[in-house]
Amino acid sequence: MMKNNLSKSATVLGTVQDVSGTSISVTLSNNHLSGLTFVNGQGYRIGQLGSFVKIPVGYIDLFGIVTQVGASAVPENVSAQEPYGYRWLKIQLIGEGYNNGKFQRGISQYPTIDDEVHLVSEKDLAQIYGKKGEQNHLVKIGHIAGSESIDALVDINKLVTRHSAIVGTTGSGKSTTVAGLLHALSEKSRFPSARIVVLDIHGEYGKALGDRANVYKITPDTRVSYERPLRLPFWAMNFDELLKVTFGDLPQDSKARNIIMEKVLQYKAETISKYPKKGISLESLNVDSPVPFSLNTLWHELYCNEFGTYYSDNGKTPTEANWAYEKDAAGNEIKGNPAAGVPPKFRKVKNVKDDPEKINYLPDPLNIRAQLENLGAKLRIPRYDFLLKPGEWLPESDGKVECDLPDLMKGWIGTERPITVLDLSGIPTTIINDVIGILLRVLYDALFWARNLSQGGRERPLLIVMEEAHTYLNDNFQGLASSIVQRIVKEGRKYGIGAMIVSQRPSEINSTILSQCGTFFALRLSNSTDRSHITGAITDNLEGLTNMLPILRTGEAIVLGEAVGLPMRTIIQPPPKDKRPDSHDPIVCDDRTPEESLAPGGWNIRMENDPNYDEFSLVWRQQNPRLPDNQPEE
Repeated sequence: MMKNNLSKSATVLGTVQDVSGTSISVTLSNNHLSGLTFVNGQGYRIGQLGSFVKIPVGYIDLFGIVTQVGASAVPENVSAQEPYGYRWLKIQLIGEGYNNGKFQRGISQYPTIDDEVHLVSEKDLAQIYGKKGEQNHLVKIGHIAGSESIDALVDINKLVTRHSAIVGTTGSGKSTTVAGLLHALSEKSRFPSARIVVLDIHGEYGKALGDRANVYKITPDTRVSYERPLRLPFWAMNFDELLKVTFGDLPQDSKARNIIMEKVLQYKAETISKYPKKGISLESLNVDSPVPFSLNTLWHELYCNEFGTYYSDNGKTPTEANWAYEKDAAGNEIKGNPAAGVPPKFRKVKNVKDDPEKINYLPDPLNIRAQLENLGAKLRIPRYDFLLKPGEWLPESDGKVECDLPDLMKGWIGTERPITVLDLSGIPTTIINDVIGILLRVLYDALFWARNLSQGGRERPLLIVMEEAHTYLNDNFQGLASSIVQRIVKEGRKYGIGAMIVSQRPSEINSTILSQCGTFFALRLSNSTDRSHITGAITDNLEGLTNMLPILRTGEAIVLGEAVGLPMRTIIQPPPKDKRPDSHDPIVCDDRTPEESLAPGGWNIRMENDPNYDEFSLVWRQQNPRLPDNQPEE
């Protein structure tokens, strides 16, 4: 039989009998046959999975988490000798505490055989987790599950710059958790200079954060003061980004790519010559420099080069004077309209010897006809206006703009409101991956170069929240977003740029990105593949704790990582009901009366009037869920 020399303290659970790495096996004392003990008049259940224990070793206390209970926790080397002997616990060591009340992750020494194992009381937990107000960098996000008197606090320094991830299956309370965190992090009385950008894929957060955010969207509601038009000037992109969203993928060594590059550089140089800009000269200008130029003029010039025909006129060099335009019914030449993206029409080739109206193509084509027709269509389609006709940032034919980069960046990260919501719900799905990558790259470059300024990330860090991250950060896409986010999570900490990854499918997120997240808010996760990715990504060996993820309640999370001293099972404090994201499940059948019902309809609510499908078709056709101002909502 094993030793059982225990003190008479009510907190003693048992003794250490096996140590293997950071995992230890403990035999429970026979003094607690009921599975319940009392400390200072308060009852504690013994052997609860996920509960904490401490092991006094000299002047320090080792802390661990219960990961297994019962027969399965018996070490293999003694299971045959004592199949029905002592009751067992398996503990995962996670850190150590000192007499001054401080706690740190990792351990400097191991326990030995017969060291006493004590339960951790509420008093101990309060000392470990700290109290709100004791330190400015601690932010309350809720309370410890089972201990409402103990605040769940996170270290905002580690949360922002060391990156984080919020994961949970659909319906687990993920969006509400994000909204609750954003409300806590943007509390003006505590953080008057907070700076947060939210990439909102489905348009869920505008209303929830409207009292503290500027919301940029494709079709803003003019009746709402905080909504503004989303603009992403094409000329702020680097050349590869611009090429991908305009002409598509062209081979690196193709003639067309090189000619387009030379033309873009030429146009930007002409802009600098006419409208000098501080910080850049013709000598330092390159094709990636964020300098305005007219994309419409470039498109028109290339279009004419590819489609243009001309009257040969006995072999004379083609000029605009002898181009062979088609004519309309009134006899006017159809020269198109570059500003509107309307192409010219040219007469068909007439290659007849000695014919005075012999017509030839312009020489030296680039074989990019399909790309030019595609770009022309984008210039004419309103859905691409935020990118190709960006309002006050749209250059005139000579490169002159009404608003420049300072206005763009001030609107995104320089206003008095701490949060900027970039509502991407109206962006065409074919380019949303690239648009997200461009937005992130623009933000990263801006803060990278401004790192030594008061507006930069070192003086005023930026947190970027990426909703539905699995749709654009997975390994199945070779888009711009995944590559720039990998750069942010690897290098952003040095420049004050933090990432918060939000996803319902962590298994689909690029493993490099997930492994760089220092803090995890793990809500209910039923899929075993998703849970294994979380277990593999966290630095602590806490598989026993992550096995609890399928049984968490809605709005409950296990918080692990650098922003918390100990992993904690937390009830996240949601924002007020009128400040929650528009992501709740529709109510199919409400048990309340029609007057009390929270839902405007439902299967058990009789519709009084005939449904208005004119409105139904209107919002569908306009690709905007909001009714026009001149048609009031019913």
